[in-house]
Amino acid sequence: MPSEGRCWETLQALRSSDKGRLCYHRDWLLRGEDVLEECMSLPKLSSYSGWVIDHVLPHMQENQPVSETSPSSMSASALDQIPKSPDTSSAFSPASPATPNGTKEGLRQWQEEQERKVRALSEMASEQLKRFDERKELKQHKEFQDLREVMEKSSREALGHQEKLKAEHRHRAKILNLKLREAEQQRVKQAEQERLRKEEGQVRLRALYTLQEEMLQLSQQLDASEQHRGLLKVDLAAFRTRGNQLCSLISGIIRASSESGCPTAESQAEAERALQEMRDLLTNLGQEITRACEDKKRQDEEEAQVKLQEAQMQQGPEAHKESLASSQGPGGKQIEDLQVKVQDSTMQWYQQLQDASMKCVLTFEGLTNSKDSQAKKIKMDLQKAATIPVSQISTIAGSKLKEIFDKIHSLLSGKPVQSGGRSVSVTLNPQGLDFVQYKLAEKFVKQGEEEVASHHEAAFPIAVVASGIWELHPRVGDLILAHLHKKCPYSVPFYPTFKEGMALEDYQRMLGYQVTDSKVEQQDNFLKRMSGMIRLYAAIIQLRWPYGNRQEIHPHGLNHGWRWLAQILNMEPLSDVTATLLFDFLEVCGNALMKQYQVQFWKMLILLKEDYFPRIEAITSSGQMGSFVRLKQFLEKCLQHKDIPVPKGFLTSSFWRS
Repeated sequence: MPSEGRCWETLQALRSSDKGRLCYHRDWLLRGEDVLEECMSLPKLSSYSGWVIDHVLPHMQENQPVSETSPSSMSASALDQIPKSPDTSSAFSPASPATPNGTKEGLRQWQEEQERKVRALSEMASEQLKRFDERKELKQHKEFQDLREVMEKSSREALGHQEKLKAEHRHRAKILNLKLREAEQQRVKQAEQERLRKEEGQVRLRALYTLQEEMLQLSQQLDASEQHRGLLKVDLAAFRTRGNQLCSLISGIIRASSESGCPTAESQAEAERALQEMRDLLTNLGQEITRACEDKKRQDEEEAQVKLQEAQMQQGPEAHKESLASSQGPGGKQIEDLQVKVQDSTMQWYQQLQDASMKCVLTFEGLTNSKDSQAKKIKMDLQKAATIPVSQISTIAGSKLKEIFDKIHSLLSGKPVQSGGRSVSVTLNPQGLDFVQYKLAEKFVKQGEEEVASHHEAAFPIAVVASGIWELHPRVGDLILAHLHKKCPYSVPFYPTFKEGMALEDYQRMLGYQVTDSKVEQQDNFLKRMSGMIRLYAAIIQLRWPYGNRQEIHPHGLNHGWRWLAQILNMEPLSDVTATLLFDFLEVCGNALMKQYQVQFWKMLILLKEDYFPRIEAITSSGQMGSFVRLKQFLEKCLQHKDIPVPKGFLTSSFWRS
């Protein structure tokens, strides 16, 4: 339709007009501060305002009357002559006056009005901003006040809690102090009771030691009666067996008392009864001896012959023959029948070694007693250089053992060695070599007494080093024997006898016991030390240093082991001691003796089983049968298998390659 087409033309014309091309923003309210900023800014005229005033308005005045002139009556041609500008609509939005002066006045008034509005809006916005800042500041003050109140409240609560904890702490401290005072009073009371108990125990223990001392003296007297054995008609073995049992009984009482730390009255009474029985036993024996001694002078020679015949009758001709054969090694001397004392040649050898040891001590007496600080330092350095390497001997590796051996050999050869970060040599003092030899030998024996006693396998590495040093430095070997014989007389073998006038402690030390403050060590510890030294001796006589001269003979070889075993079997056994040492010796050295002496050695073992075992069993009390049973089982097993096993820990060829 024609009208419908004109509508579209009208809309198209409106769209193409200046107003139709204006941009409208629906979200101007969301612009916030931008709108406020536009309101606060002063309105500005477009750069085309002057051109309109100068060109358009005069032209309109010329063509139309003033009354007819209005913005709406502008011709299209005049409007088309106005340059297009974005600010055009804003420049002509107010009603323009009919004349240029009117237009300028109108524009000025309109501008002033706009400025007033802007100022009003600006003042209003400023006031609103102040109110906003005041509300914000008030809110901050309130929040700060609330926070301070919360903190003050928390502080008050914390202080209150702290005061409460302090009060509880004071209360607990008070209770604890009371408990501590009570505990201290209880401790003092218990300490006093313990002191009184110990004092009472010490008194009883001293009384027990006194009883034991008298018991040992009586036992020595009982042993001394052995010389009258041929005169008596009674069996001395029964007296000695009972005497040994009584000695063991009182020793057991003292051992148990020492372990508990407080002997009881019952223990003391039991020991006194045992001592009284020993006195009665010795009295009865003395009466028998007194009656027998009346004919002693007249029958001395006859009774000696009778004694010899009785011994031969007891052993039988074959056993006596075997005893004589076993009592002499290859090229050795014949040893007498069973006796208490060792033969004179062995005692002479023993005494020579002790004299040599004493002479060595005298040679370095000046070094040991010197007050000079330099001499003391040299002595200490030499002692460490001699003893520390021996303490380091172990079965870790053969190469390590060789290093230790070379260090000891270098020290004895006068070469400087490193010890404690310093260079040490025996040439630093004229007496240095004697001192080092003595201390070195002493340390070897001490290792047997302590290390080997606790770890039996340690005997072999210590023994092989000692054997090698002995071969290169014979004097050290003699000193090792001297120390060994002094600490373990059974390694000679030598059974010290009690002499009249001798102090009991001195005699106990001669037997090998350690005596400290009149207290004798326990029997178990004594046997353990003796066992360690015998094991070391048995290892030394069968081992040689593998890097030494094989053409040389062993400085103290298996022939000495044969001699020792033969002499032990030709001496009266000692209760508990002989069985222990025989077992240790045979377990360590039996395999080497078997290979060396073969048939002769097996004959000696048969003699040991058939003739010597009954003698050991006769003097062994029921409480001391452990060592005897162990020896008996070991020997029976060896005779049954006709072999003695290689000892545990023996150094094999693979060890020296490590």
